[in-house]
Amino acid sequence: MVGKRNEPHVIFVPYPSQGHINPLLQFAKRLYSKGVKATLATTKYTVKSINSPNISVEAISDGFDESGFSQAQKADIYLKSFKENGSTTLSEIIKNYKNSTHPISCIVYDSFLPWALDVAKKHGIYGAAFFTNSATVCVVFAHIHYKTFSLPAKIEENEPLLLPGLPSLYPIDVPGFIREPESYPAYLAMKMSQFSNLENADWVFDNSFQELEGEIASGVSNIWPARLIGPMVPSSYLDNRIEGDKGYGASLWKPLSEECLKWLKTKPNQSVIYISFGSMVSLTPQQMEEMANALIDSNMNFLWVVRETEKGKLPKKFIESTIGKGLIVSWCNQLEMLANQAIGCFVTHCGWNSTLEGLSLGVPMVAMPQWSDQMTDAKFIDEIWEIGVRPKLDKFGIVRREELLFCLKEVMGGKRSYEIRRNAGKWKNLAKKAISEGGSSDKSINVFVNSLSLACQMKKYKK
Repeated sequence: MVGKRNEPHVIFVPYPSQGHINPLLQFAKRLYSKGVKATLATTKYTVKSINSPNISVEAISDGFDESGFSQAQKADIYLKSFKENGSTTLSEIIKNYKNSTHPISCIVYDSFLPWALDVAKKHGIYGAAFFTNSATVCVVFAHIHYKTFSLPAKIEENEPLLLPGLPSLYPIDVPGFIREPESYPAYLAMKMSQFSNLENADWVFDNSFQELEGEIASGVSNIWPARLIGPMVPSSYLDNRIEGDKGYGASLWKPLSEECLKWLKTKPNQSVIYISFGSMVSLTPQQMEEMANALIDSNMNFLWVVRETEKGKLPKKFIESTIGKGLIVSWCNQLEMLANQAIGCFVTHCGWNSTLEGLSLGVPMVAMPQWSDQMTDAKFIDEIWEIGVRPKLDKFGIVRREELLFCLKEVMGGKRSYEIRRNAGKWKNLAKKAISEGGSSDKSINVFVNSLSLACQMKKYKK
């Protein structure tokens, strides 16, 4: 698309991790497909990992240009540096485009980076917050911000957290640092900062959709006025309206998809357990051992993504003992795996992107959340949407082999398996409908595009 002056140009600013870059980049592609020029501004350390046709890429600095967060090591140090350096370098990009044929009209920023909204206002352009968690999780934190309840939240098994429009949230359903704020102080501060200047945003977006969480979002529109525009999953897996859109276009690790697909071809339909805990979660050696033993006892086929840094936690001779039945890889294209007909269920940490991917592709899940918003997502997978099961923890917080084995058998062919697969198919169809032409999310995106276009035309006439 050739940019023309007074046509909308949106710059996207994600938090520089895989799970945050992907949905914002996908939103950029959606807008481009509707005639908007889209640019992604990401850190110098992650900029080389972006490869998406039609989306321009610009580098900003977080102050740790050689290796990003791992160079900073501490969250509070990293976030402070990113705010200072990111604000300056993002401002420079806006200035560089100002007298071009396509000046920037709007910053869509990851809600973890509220300083980007301050940059937008400084330059007299629009600012839109993009929340990457579920609407439910965002609502919980909005209630904390507006002091509906205070931290630490005292939640008991017989007296759950009750919030307007939400189901009862028991201790295992809420992020741990709500009950123990001192456990992750920097992360909690970042979560709360999302609301620090939100009232100044021109739009608020969330990566969910009306049929999934519309009632929850509309119930708090006075404190969190979000438009649901998801699921931000590549078009080839949903509506197929963006040509060639088979992946996100960002990968911080090298996937081994060809090896996986070749192996999956040898397996019957819905016979393989796919296991992945994302790019950040680290299981304890004890939990890895319980997982491995459950897989051995199940005698089922499995594909397990174990990052190189985690492989030392696997039991000795586990890989050798499961040759033929199991395949262990360090990384793969998750969407390709979930879309493969050989996959029968998805053992997941319940990160929101993974949850949406599993839901959008209709794959039953075994929910094993580890921290933060994953706990709430797991509740909805099991109890609200009924597309999977959630194994029980022992008193040490471990899912034992017997419990996991029971859950695997239940999802793959147990009493609840028919109902779970039926529900998974229902939500898959609703996700596709939402993002397709005329769907709830598509309409919300069109409203945004039309508003930007009108604003640009108004600027033109004023001149």
